[in-house]
Amino acid sequence: MAKKTKEDVLKIVKEQDVKFIRLWFTDILGQVKSFAITDSELKGAMENGMGFDGSSITGYQDIEESDMIAMPDINTFAILPWRPDEKKVARMICDVLNPDRTPYEGDPRYVLKKALKRANKMGFDHFYLGPELEYFYFKNDQGTEILDKGGYFDLTTLDVASDLRRETVLALEKMGMHIEYSHHEVAPSQHEIDMRYTDALKMADDVLTYRIVVKEIASKFGVYATFMPKPIFGENGSGMHVHQSLFKGDKNAFFDSNSEDNLSDVAYSYIAGLLKHSRAICSIFAQTTNSYKRLVPGYEAPVYIAWSRRNRSALVRVPLYHPGDEKATRCEFRACDPACNPYLTFAAMLQAGLDGIEKGYKVPEPMKQNLYHLTDSERKEKEIETLPDNLGYAVAITEESELVKRTLGDHIFPRFIELKKKEWDNYRIQVTQYELDKYLSIT
Repeated sequence: MAKKTKEDVLKIVKEQDVKFIRLWFTDILGQVKSFAITDSELKGAMENGMGFDGSSITGYQDIEESDMIAMPDINTFAILPWRPDEKKVARMICDVLNPDRTPYEGDPRYVLKKALKRANKMGFDHFYLGPELEYFYFKNDQGTEILDKGGYFDLTTLDVASDLRRETVLALEKMGMHIEYSHHEVAPSQHEIDMRYTDALKMADDVLTYRIVVKEIASKFGVYATFMPKPIFGENGSGMHVHQSLFKGDKNAFFDSNSEDNLSDVAYSYIAGLLKHSRAICSIFAQTTNSYKRLVPGYEAPVYIAWSRRNRSALVRVPLYHPGDEKATRCEFRACDPACNPYLTFAAMLQAGLDGIEKGYKVPEPMKQNLYHLTDSERKEKEIETLPDNLGYAVAITEESELVKRTLGDHIFPRFIELKKKEWDNYRIQVTQYELDKYLSIT
């Protein structure tokens, strides 16, 4: 996609009758923060940024050093298609800067930019990502009353969300995203819309936009969309499988025609890095207490740290290679969920993979068996570890990781750990309905 200039943006604003421009950025948990400016302020905002109070943003500054600047990224300008046609509303995603115009260390977008810079220094020009975000439609946000009882790829009258998906796809495309396909997922009222792979920074921006668009279109239809990882007991949760590859120019660094399975040494080491650091980065790609209700055996979410060719029970899967399709050679990391902060998640995966390449990690033998069918002793014999089974354990592992500390930086790392410890403490002291039902009458 061609780069925009300030003049391009101002021309679009004038020709399209855009009155308001919403400036988006995220806190360290990935929640979108926003404030609006009018078209008359846009030129100044693109040149100098817009000031805001960073002390009120989760994980940002203390009150005595709260002045921050939101600097719009010109290439992220897009008109919001669900807003009125008269006096239109657009959005721009911002980099957050310090008052002296240096990058703000607490900005998650900057964390991803730092990881990409490391990849560039190692000779990689592109980090391509293709995430698959799943989500649920419910009647409202007060409960989990489903809209349909459809299943995987169903096209029946039961799938009442077809119009919802159609409108969502059209809105996403109007905002500059390339959509490959959409379909009903495994669980009742669960859906997926897949974006075509693109460079990591744009994809992280697109994931933010995707989540907003899905929710906005659902609201327009009078229903509620959620990216909560495991909203319904006994049903599959919502994942975000992330397909990824590194390119040098237009050449896929993961492909090697002389290799038995067409994977290069770079790909093997990258996968080895993902596997080695998967436990350490788990609290980033699965950052809520609810995430660990999804990461349990038996519901398609991978919990065993292994890789395979085609085997979907493994944490990392290598999709089947089709001759002549070298650029599609990639690995798929299957444990992320769509409630994560995409900037931090993509940065953590990239840094883990680059560590594997830089240090020459050796990949273990691929697993051909269904990992869920192995006994505990068989997994122990094969030295297959598991991901953490709760947020508290995951955060404890993250806290000891030099890779994560380096990835997140001195500002975000301690704040992220503190926030997640507090979240875990608040969760573990709750008395649940399950406990009351099970113990109240017998103790």
